[in-house]
Amino acid sequence: MSDSIALRAEGLYKVFGKHADQAVSRLEEGASRDELGAGTTAAVIDASFEVQRGEIFVVMGLSGSGKSTLIRMLNGLHDVTAGTVEIGGDLITDIPAKKLRDIRRKRVSMVFQHFALLPHRTVLDNVAYGLEIQGMPKTERDAKAREVTGIVGLAGWEEKLPSQLSGGMQQRVGLARALAADTDVLLMDEAFSALDPLIRREMQEQLLELQATLGKTIIFITHDLNEAMFLGDRIAVMRDGRIVQIGSPEDILTDPANEYVEQFVADVDRTRVLTAESVMRKPRASVHPAAGPHVALKIMRDEQLSAVYVTKRDRTLIGWVTDRDALDLVRQGVTSLETIIRDNHGAVAKDTSLADLFIPVVEAQLPLAVIDERGRLVGVVPRVTLLSALGGEPETEASPRPDPLPTEVVDEALEAAVETGTIDAKEVQ
Repeated sequence: MSDSIALRAEGLYKVFGKHADQAVSRLEEGASRDELGAGTTAAVIDASFEVQRGEIFVVMGLSGSGKSTLIRMLNGLHDVTAGTVEIGGDLITDIPAKKLRDIRRKRVSMVFQHFALLPHRTVLDNVAYGLEIQGMPKTERDAKAREVTGIVGLAGWEEKLPSQLSGGMQQRVGLARALAADTDVLLMDEAFSALDPLIRREMQEQLLELQATLGKTIIFITHDLNEAMFLGDRIAVMRDGRIVQIGSPEDILTDPANEYVEQFVADVDRTRVLTAESVMRKPRASVHPAAGPHVALKIMRDEQLSAVYVTKRDRTLIGWVTDRDALDLVRQGVTSLETIIRDNHGAVAKDTSLADLFIPVVEAQLPLAVIDERGRLVGVVPRVTLLSALGGEPETEASPRPDPLPTEVVDEALEAAVETGTIDAKEVQ
């Protein structure tokens, strides 16, 4: 297994009831769940996927879809009926109980929906519990537990009992306990679903903050699609025991695999899932500052633009110029754009959510510039593109804002510049 893969599941089946092996054979031959008969339940059917190191992989589905059974197969809490699970290249299915217990202690930890805290132990002792099971000396494990307790925002609460904490704080203790174990894979089974909405959102945001710092491999189970879209690097959608689609949040939202997924995502807040990169268009034109106002004006004339972005040779965004400003320079005989380049305060990063584009798009006099992590112009978001992305409607042409100068005005100025020798005639052809 590749070093980049933290966990691999292949051909997983879990059948409860009698004659489980026969049920797997029937399912492999195409039988449905309902055809297995009374007393036999196929909870998971032929589930296969890989989880990359450092990613949040979300398994999403309605009640009864098999997601909670699946996650319990990933750490051996449920035996598999068929198939295999590997963690870091080590097989955890059909192995001796002693070896499985050792893998659970050192390779995979779990955060439960209902916290599963020990009521008679303090916060610090709860967080240190996994380290105690591993045999770590008390001084060392207390120091580690205290460090992780601070990371999850519970510094000062180490000596409190779980009964003295709010629901959100108790879940932080559960998360800290899993993080303290420092395992390769962190499993989270509906970890935030018992929390009030505001606290739940806080925990989601804190998980992403922790992930940005710690880079853990997380498999997160949820029935909440918005939670899945907010947290997941990739999402596996389950229905009736089967995984029906795996993809990025954008893939799931914009290219659903079937009608079920399409209906499932119908009410998702698209503005929190789609990003500037997902809706941007290739810039129609840009100009290098050394090109001068004549070339800038010609580009704007040819493209029927009222303004154009100015970039370096490597596409690093500098700013933008208008046709009127460039025309003034041409009439004055000035050959440099430097004095008319306007600062580009409205540019957005390509991972900016659509919800955060509304104000910049409205304020921008050009289609909104999208830049990468190196500040290079990689695309633009016209206002009409943003509106069509939100409404799911095809784009229609929209006139530039503001209207470009009349072509005859630009041509007249350029011809005058040629006659006076300010520019060569080839530059305006």
